[in-house]
Amino acid sequence: MSQSKTEQVLSLVRQSGVVRSQDLRERGIHQEYLRRLENQGKIVRTGRGIYTLPDVDLTEHQSLVEACARVPNGIVCLLCALRFHELTTQAPFEVWLAISGSSRPPKDDILPLRIVYMSGLALSAGVEEHRIVGQPVRVYNIAKTVADCFKYRNKIGLDVALEALRECWQERRCTMDELWHYAKICRVANVMRPYMESLT
Repeated sequence: MSQSKTEQVLSLVRQSGVVRSQDLRERGIHQEYLRRLENQGKIVRTGRGIYTLPDVDLTEHQSLVEACARVPNGIVCLLCALRFHELTTQAPFEVWLAISGSSRPPKDDILPLRIVYMSGLALSAGVEEHRIVGQPVRVYNIAKTVADCFKYRNKIGLDVALEALRECWQERRCTMDELWHYAKICRVANVMRPYMESLT
């Protein structure tokens, strides 16, 4: 195994915290290097085609990093977005990701994913990009997440949506105009209106 290629791979993992076999292919490095380094205990596989250092200080959001590496077009949504924005005490065991209706979710079950299909502005509006251990993680902003919670209240429960609305308003994390904007995009303005009026 070429020492320079081995060092390249290790350097890449150190820089970004997480590396995908696809990242190596794009750099013209064979993924066999990943397998050998894993056998030597220098890196660990945390998901299909996803590797990190064995002694890396795993972030609280490690599962989001891995999910976004597995599904590059996915956007963290609903319960996971609430958790990311610290608007809930719940710790979902699945990673909730929004993807386009024309996209296919991964077939393996290495990482527990909960896929929500969205389209148009409901998919593209309100996306923020954060960097966690050097990796891009796309998450819906707070106001869009609250509107999504009302839209998908049958999946997550109305109580969760109401708690998110109350928390974001009490902590002044977004304005009524922002909430109203995303309520219209998500087509839940009529559902949210009485709850929003009760807060003001």
